[in-house]
Amino acid sequence: MPVGGGEPDGHTVRTRVTEVIDSLGCSRREFARRIVMDPSKLSRSLGGTRRFTIAEVVRIADAGGVDCGWLLGGPGLGPLPESAAAPGPRQPSGAAAPTEGRPLQIVRETVRLIAEHGFHAVRVGDIAAACGTSTAAIHYHFPGRDELLEAAVRWCMDEDTARRAADGLASTDARTELLRLIELQTPRTAQQRRQWLVWLDLWAEAARSTAVGRLHGHFYRQWRATLADVLRRGRDQGAFRADLDPESAALRLAALIDGLATQVLATAPGSTTPDDMHAILTAFVTDELTTD
Repeated sequence: MPVGGGEPDGHTVRTRVTEVIDSLGCSRREFARRIVMDPSKLSRSLGGTRRFTIAEVVRIADAGGVDCGWLLGGPGLGPLPESAAAPGPRQPSGAAAPTEGRPLQIVRETVRLIAEHGFHAVRVGDIAAACGTSTAAIHYHFPGRDELLEAAVRWCMDEDTARRAADGLASTDARTELLRLIELQTPRTAQQRRQWLVWLDLWAEAARSTAVGRLHGHFYRQWRATLADVLRRGRDQGAFRADLDPESAALRLAALIDGLATQVLATAPGSTTPDDMHAILTAFVTDELTTD
């Protein structure tokens, strides 16, 4: 159920969420990562064009160590001064929250379990056991399975973004950046394989669920826009063909990455290897995109 936004106390909700962010001393993007929320949704909610959901309010309260009632405009515990020790987040199970915050712990364990067993084979009880808490605590933060899948995909995307930022890719030439993006998408490490397996489950759900299909479309638009931006800059730098259509090339490259990764993840003998995938993608960049 949404709260805030156009309701009479919407301004109070937005103001108090902003107080929580300020008290933590982090950026809005970092705060969105901590509560496993799309940064654009957080911005729209704080700007008054979107309403916070109850589940989001719960995660905000958890991250800030404040009362949900206080966030919604009532009395209760708000952010404490920096000199005071803030109490741990409220958990219905009474279990102590991990230092990283309960929502992030839940999402990380969900990603691991989905990768190992598949989304439909993972029960809320399995996630609760992995987190050392109760099923009520899981539902407290993520009311339904769709919310858990969205959070898992959001976390995987945030991890990709963090790796690109750590590499300092934006400061390199576009061709080098594109080749590094390809490297990051090649499932060599256990973490990369886990993230790809979550994507495979998202694809399967998107084929059957309108809600998950919208989620799938949203994330793929972001990914293709990232590729198109790199390709456009490479064209302007003279590294890629002058007649290159960035959007069309991004669509083809994304489809090639997806298809090859699916073959790499296949467990049958003789499946495509990560080295095969990397070589094919590198050849595509050289043969189809790069100037002579």
